[in-house]
Amino acid sequence: MKIKNNIGLGTAAIGRPVYINIKSNAASGGFSRPEFKNKGFQILEEAYDKGVRYFDTSPGYGLAEELLVNWLKTKKDPSIQVSTKWGYTYVADFNPNAKVHEVKEHSIDKLNAQWEYSKQLLPYLKVYQIHSATLDTGVLENTEVLKRLHELKKENNLTIGLSTTGANQTEVLEKALSIQVENEALFQSFQCTYNILDQSVFKYAEALKNLSGPFIIKEALANGRLIPNDNYPAYKNLYDYMNRLAKQYHVGVDAVALQYCMAIFPEALILSGASSGEHLDANLKAKQFLLTNSEVDELNTYGISNRKYWQERKELAWN
Repeated sequence: MKIKNNIGLGTAAIGRPVYINIKSNAASGGFSRPEFKNKGFQILEEAYDKGVRYFDTSPGYGLAEELLVNWLKTKKDPSIQVSTKWGYTYVADFNPNAKVHEVKEHSIDKLNAQWEYSKQLLPYLKVYQIHSATLDTGVLENTEVLKRLHELKKENNLTIGLSTTGANQTEVLEKALSIQVENEALFQSFQCTYNILDQSVFKYAEALKNLSGPFIIKEALANGRLIPNDNYPAYKNLYDYMNRLAKQYHVGVDAVALQYCMAIFPEALILSGASSGEHLDANLKAKQFLLTNSEVDELNTYGISNRKYWQERKELAWN
């Protein structure tokens, strides 16, 4: 199930009207659920037409999982691969001004309830993940949940994985890598934040390379922070360098950020969070060039502590 130098589509941005970002994408003039749904369906089709064959979703992404279930009914292509997650419920009811957008629950009841819907993604569903596994929920010590995940793996030929978030994502990774059920490693896929600013999971590069399932990189653009803007003057030198590289390779800075991840993790799947065909086209250009070793080394120097990274992320608004 290895995927080399590929870009998949993350569906959070097409499933709910707002997401954590520095750039507003909320629709002006009110939210139309039918219109939003049609646009999401169109993005899935455009991505497929442009060669994307991996789609990542979650019940926590509003309409996204439902969109994918219905869209897959129009396809008969065994090359399509899907990952979904359990543990988050979307509660904003498509209100861009909602105070709470999602609720986390890592219980056995939530796992079983969400599986009843998510299993409609079969046979395209290949990876089933705990959504934003953390140490404080105790999910990695919940033997009932771990046993059930192992059962789902065996019954449906799934790869079991988890996504990480927060400053302790490396601690979660380390713990999860050691978990066994019936004398075999349970978690064989991880979806982690990795980008020029937060390089913390690199120390597990060898372990991630040896997984039987995909290592999936999310937030490669750091929720928009890697797109040059005036909100982060401390990143001016980084922005200047990324702009130079973009000009040199005739691509956008988004492609530079994505290609950087490919250079560091050549076998990883990099998720594009594009919500329009234009943005997807720009992201896919990351596959059209290669950064040199010296350029990657230079970009490496702009990494910041994961504590600082996640503190900045907490300050971003849902918009």
